[in-house]
Amino acid sequence: MEQNLNQEILDKITKVCLCKAIPKAKIKQAIRKGARSVKEVQEATGAGSGGCGGRRCTPKIEELLKQYGETWK
Repeated sequence: MEQNLNQEILDKITKVCLCKAIPKAKIKQAIRKGARSVKEVQEATGAGSGGCGGRRCTPKIEELLKQYGETWK
């Protein structure tokens, strides 16, 4: 239980999209709700629409999709 709580806190403070300050928790929520591609995650969260145009967050989103996409299908 404590490990889950710590992970939830980390997910809320860990930014995936630095330009728009989108936390990992929001990306994971989009995947949990059915986003299955980088584009779908970006549309659901606003990630990738900042100053870098997704160059920094796209690889992180891809990794989260690999990690959680199959789990939450």
